[in-house]
Amino acid sequence: MSIMENIVSLCKRRGFIFAGSEVYGGLAGTWDYGPLGAMLKRNVEGSFWRTFVDSRTDMYGVDAAIIMNPKVWEASGHVATFADPLIEDVVNGKRYRLDHLLEDAGVDDVAGLTMDEMVEVVQKRKLKSPDGNKLGEARMFNMMFTTHVGPVQDDESIAYLRPETAQGIFTNYKNVVDTIYPDLPFGIAQVGKAFRNEISPRDFVFRSREFNQMEIEYFCDPGTWERLFEAWVADFHKWLESLGLPKSKTHDLEVPDADRAFYSKRTIDIEFDYPTGRAELMGIAYRTDFDLGNIQRASGKSMEYTVKGTNEKLIPHVIEPSIGTERLIMAILCSAYVEEGDRVVLKLPEEIAPYKMCVSPLLKNKPELVAKAQEVFAKMKKKYGFVAWDDNGNIGKRYRRQDEIGTPRCVVVDFQTLEDGTVTVRDRDTMEQVRVEINKV
Repeated sequence: MSIMENIVSLCKRRGFIFAGSEVYGGLAGTWDYGPLGAMLKRNVEGSFWRTFVDSRTDMYGVDAAIIMNPKVWEASGHVATFADPLIEDVVNGKRYRLDHLLEDAGVDDVAGLTMDEMVEVVQKRKLKSPDGNKLGEARMFNMMFTTHVGPVQDDESIAYLRPETAQGIFTNYKNVVDTIYPDLPFGIAQVGKAFRNEISPRDFVFRSREFNQMEIEYFCDPGTWERLFEAWVADFHKWLESLGLPKSKTHDLEVPDADRAFYSKRTIDIEFDYPTGRAELMGIAYRTDFDLGNIQRASGKSMEYTVKGTNEKLIPHVIEPSIGTERLIMAILCSAYVEEGDRVVLKLPEEIAPYKMCVSPLLKNKPELVAKAQEVFAKMKKKYGFVAWDDNGNIGKRYRRQDEIGTPRCVVVDFQTLEDGTVTVRDRDTMEQVRVEINKV
């Protein structure tokens, strides 16, 4: 099995990530987080919030609605332009993303090709579908999920599940300015669900139809954006490294003009070397005043910021760091996964590991050891929260099980504990064991 297959297997076996609706045969592009995955996901998003919101004096958080007025997506350009190239197998009707088919066929620099150029490549190479059938006409496919608001389903009730969290920040920019009146520059952050009707979701949780985004819109004077942009790139590299992503596996891609999103004047994609290949982990974009300017024109309401102590007014420009939680978790798991002889270890940083420690009695058939271990567990659980209890199998199997789910330390209550109040603490990465007083663990 490949490393990626091993990681997917571990995620299912140990309760990190399950296929969505699996009991009914699943639904492509959807994933459910099990007990350990939910804790890992919460810890990763918590780290983002602590690092970029709680620890700074220039950042504020919002939690906007998933379903928004459709005018939001008209003004932002999503209704007209948020689309991917689609092509169908003429025999069985299966649909594929045309750019993905070309990438799988070994075509270089697909991102820089127009729709016509991609079609020309298909024709020249006489490419077939993955099932070996002829491909039909190509067309653009809007990726927003459509729904209806209210009891009547007609054109007037159409709404969309948000394809990004950014617009929830932009539409609340004026509310934040009016209620908080922060100094410029300042940022607004949001963590939440986004939805994209991907034509061909693939590569585990990397490309899915429902996912979480961690986004920041940082509002600034247009004359300062270049310095601030570089600072955000450096800050995110530092954060990614703290989550266990090696510097050697992250790469900055300066996105060329032809490949940038229509709203961006500069974008750096931070790419990661996944087992499936190098791919975009996150993006940092300079969006100028595109979004606030669009909102001002579409709504008729001023998006100007009045500089404190002056009469100077300006529409701030925006730097946007944006990262998908699922892509980051996949990168974290790939970085942490290690096979050492007969044991598998997830070397997760302690900050984000589902459990910080595991408490066990040396033997589960000795009531005095079990009682003392439960006492220690209760104290640790109350103080730290993220503490596991494990008395299943012999102590060696427990160590291997905790290694595999990334628990940094195992605390074992043995007969010496009953005599002197010390326990054995075993380190996940070094496997070293030391005696520590219970109240110092």
